[in-house]
Amino acid sequence: MSSSNIPHVVLQSSSNHHKMPVIGFGTASTSSPIDTKETMLEAIKLGYRHFDTASKYGSEKSLGEAIAEALQIGLIASRDELFITSKLWCTDNFPCLVLPAIYKTLESLKLEYVDLYLIHWPISVKPGTWDFPFPEEALTSFDLKGVWQAMEECQKQGLTKLIGVSNFSCHKLENLLYFATIPPSVNQVELNPTWQQKELREFCEEKNIIVTAYSPLGSGNFWGLNNVMDNELLKQIGEAHGKSIAQVSLRWLYELGVTIVVKSYNKERMKQNLEIFDWALTKDDYAKIDEIKQSRMCNLGPEIWDDEK
Repeated sequence: MSSSNIPHVVLQSSSNHHKMPVIGFGTASTSSPIDTKETMLEAIKLGYRHFDTASKYGSEKSLGEAIAEALQIGLIASRDELFITSKLWCTDNFPCLVLPAIYKTLESLKLEYVDLYLIHWPISVKPGTWDFPFPEEALTSFDLKGVWQAMEECQKQGLTKLIGVSNFSCHKLENLLYFATIPPSVNQVELNPTWQQKELREFCEEKNIIVTAYSPLGSGNFWGLNNVMDNELLKQIGEAHGKSIAQVSLRWLYELGVTIVVKSYNKERMKQNLEIFDWALTKDDYAKIDEIKQSRMCNLGPEIWDDEK
């Protein structure tokens, strides 16, 4: 699929407007760095122009190498054709560590700027090597205001075009918006037919925050659950349209106005995940999807999800 056929959304932050492709390629993987780089090059060939990485993923260096090679061999004419998202990890979630963290990210990517920089989780974790999910003794006080001021400084210095958050509830977003001078452009959260997050989507729409869905097809490899891909209702809808369960789920998210990060290193599935823009779901399809039992896969405890905190 040509990259020009992938729709965009316009992200707004103060006077800064920036277009983001509605579907991005996720780079969190257990694959080797060489496999990761080659897969990213293949993704560029297929038409992906939005790449989602993070310091925690260990994929920033491979993505940077893939971008450099794509430029060298002419797959893209300039770096500006790509939209690159990266994220601030929890052990760097302190006001004094934000700028050093983004500089390290840019060094790994070999880029002068990222397009979007996100707070990965609304928690701070003591320095050290901790298993994820974090034990209680790893957690420490999260200075959201101080961290966000440092994120704003990253944008002011041109190290990132836009800033945002990930895994923020309505309550946490309200807290942030109370003092932010640059509002978050994006909130990246778990979102799929088995975890639909209607209230959060409505809140973000009201506040002009774009929602990006991670785990749009579930995440059997990471969380050990296949609630989406094993869903019988989604299978029935797919059969009626001649589409896969994955394509039904991605199309549903797209029609909701949600942007998407997909992750597959299988070439055929990478291609299929882009083939969602030339057909539509029916009212009956929506009624069936509304019936799906809701269950969060990423359940990491009240310190993250409790809206009273």
